[in-house]
Amino acid sequence: MDWKKEWKPLLWIVAAFLALFYLPVGTLRFDRAISEALHLAKWYAREHVILCLIPAFFIAGAIGVFIKKESIMKYLGPKANKFLAYGVASVSGSILAVCSCTVLPLFSGIWRMGAGLGPASAFLYSGPAINVLAIILTARVLGLKIGVARAVGAVLFSIIIGLLMHFSFRKEEMEKANVQMTMPEAARPLWQNALFFFSLVAILVFANWGKPLESDGFFAAVHSVKWLITGIAALGLAMILIFWFHLPRWKVIAAAIPPLVLAFLFPGQPLLAFGVGVIGLSLVLSFDKGEAGEWFTSSWDFAKLILPLLIGGVLVAGVLLGRPGHEGLIPSSWVSAAVGGNSLLANFFAAISGAFMYFATLTEVPILQGLMGSGMGQGPALALLLAGPALSLPSMLVLRKVMGLKKTAVFIVLVVVLSTIAGFIFGKI
Repeated sequence: MDWKKEWKPLLWIVAAFLALFYLPVGTLRFDRAISEALHLAKWYAREHVILCLIPAFFIAGAIGVFIKKESIMKYLGPKANKFLAYGVASVSGSILAVCSCTVLPLFSGIWRMGAGLGPASAFLYSGPAINVLAIILTARVLGLKIGVARAVGAVLFSIIIGLLMHFSFRKEEMEKANVQMTMPEAARPLWQNALFFFSLVAILVFANWGKPLESDGFFAAVHSVKWLITGIAALGLAMILIFWFHLPRWKVIAAAIPPLVLAFLFPGQPLLAFGVGVIGLSLVLSFDKGEAGEWFTSSWDFAKLILPLLIGGVLVAGVLLGRPGHEGLIPSSWVSAAVGGNSLLANFFAAISGAFMYFATLTEVPILQGLMGSGMGQGPALALLLAGPALSLPSMLVLRKVMGLKKTAVFIVLVVVLSTIAGFIFGKI
């Protein structure tokens, strides 16, 4: 036997055996951590996969099929006007207001189509971080001062991180920009494509519109009719598929009837109607031999790439950190003790902890409210607010697959370091 070739498999077998042999099954903390991981994965599957990720996959697939590379290069490419590129990236990210995982398919779509690393990174940060509702909630619950600091810091960070990412890999970016990219002309006018993407984005945004604390006001009014708006957007998408994509009318109608019936029969379970609608749309698109079929194939490719890594990351995050209000392997008292005061170390620990934790949209505010009640300083609170929503362990795993280890590491370091500095300065003011 050639042990030079076989020592690696042997090492893996021995390591797996020892891990199983000494597995602390039966101990309270370990069993609770496993339970928390499964609870977190279950919650993630119910709350984020159907409503957030699947619409994002369809949008990412549509970007790859229906948007010309020339358009991406013109507005977001390495040689695009910097003011325009970073303005478009930060504004588009803030409009979507998605979590760190949902933004990944969208980032992957524009990155693959030729967007510059700087604008793409600005979009990647701004999507989860610049959430208008979350910023308002932060100001209401945690105070106006920290709410304003979060808003200003998030906007500045999206631009600064994008510029620093571009500068760090400028040679590679210039080589990318110099490659001649040609794509066939779009089959339909720009305004039709704009309405098509508007319907997809509207479905994503309004299906995930969070319930505000206040029972009145604009956000509460929108939340009360969110599913009506989502349904209107879905109806608009169906009309587009029939008249502009030329899909058989009977197929689109057949796919639309079941979710409509379920919406009327079970008005309190919108997730059921939404899920059936997704299945119907997938079936209609997957059997098409034209551009609609290409759209589904592109979306499916993103799902295969991203979804397994996200679920695996959620399980690991659940084992280590648990859910809000529930502990994993790492005791929450350790976290509370480490982020007290306003030292540079406390801010760094808050930023790095936030970067690895998974925050669904708006959940960071009540978590921070509890930590601040346990003695967390104002500076570390801001550091966690700036780093937490933009990153998570699941998103890191996907980013490594999409843009490589080196670029992912630089992006993580920039987010953590800038959040630490901002928190430290804020705590001293």
